Amino acid sequence: MTVVRVAAAAYPVDRLPDWAAYQAKLAGWVADAAGQGARLLVFPEYAALELIALLPPELHHDILGMRPALQALLPGFLALHARLAREHGVGIVAGSVPVAQGGGFVNRAHVFGPDGTPAQQDKLLMTRFEAEEWDIAPGEGVRVFELPLPEGEVLRFGVAICYDSEFPTLARRLAEGGAELLVVPSFTGGRAGYTRVRVGSMARALETQGYAVHAPLIADAAWTYAVETAVGAAALYAPADDGLPDSGIVAEGGWNAPGWLVGDLDLSLTRRVRREGHVLNWRDRAASETRPGPAEVVRLAGAVRG
Repeated sequence: MTVVRVAAAAYPVDRLPDWAAYQAKLAGWVADAAGQGARLLVFPEYAALELIALLPPELHHDILGMRPALQALLPGFLALHARLAREHGVGIVAGSVPVAQGGGFVNRAHVFGPDGTPAQQDKLLMTRFEAEEWDIAPGEGVRVFELPLPEGEVLRFGVAICYDSEFPTLARRLAEGGAELLVVPSFTGGRAGYTRVRVGSMARALETQGYAVHAPLIADAAWTYAVETAVGAAALYAPADDGLPDSGIVAEGGWNAPGWLVGDLDLSLTRRVRREGHVLNWRDRAASETRPGPAEVVRLAGAVRG
């Protein structure tokens, strides 16, 4: 039986006074999850924008201006996460941040191994506010990360940042690359947006017959337009099948309740479901693409009589 303990952060945005306060906050969060035995810690989309508080006040509501200014804080941000991953021997998916790339900016989630090894996954599909207001460009590349576990086991996972979870192709590519877990960091300003990501994450768990971890940003921060409001509940999802919850929900935190949601994911259950579940969504993915042909329009009646 291969069981991995994961931690999904419902992470609250605070108006921190200085870098030392940010270091202390992040160190406390990582120590808390690691102390509960979590091997993989997931922070939300744009959680790093909490650092806007350290920029000059005139940039707090300046979406375009804050992006280049944040780059000066990026080396310290990366070094801090790498150090905490090493100190606690855990994998960390850091809160995503706009990163300068090719003359523009991408929304990047940095990933760290338990020895501090860095990697990254960019968001591939932009929401309207990212494309139209923030001028954030799509990233490139799909990566499956291998996290070493005790006794020589390995957890293979991929990252679908928020809106990316609402489309099947990325999750399918990750699962085809060996991922058994989909990590979904999110930033949603209202319940409708949260529901879209929640439903997308559960659908991806159903389609791939693997797990999904949903980590939402929580914010009531009138001091910055960037993350003024953010809502959600941390959750762990699974395909609804033998040995797994009928609801498809392994665990769920409270609505807008900051803190870690820590839970165990038994990979032997999803592996068995892929082989011999009541349904075999993963096996049947190819047939689902090839059997439907172009849609035929069928008129069911002539002109409607008045």
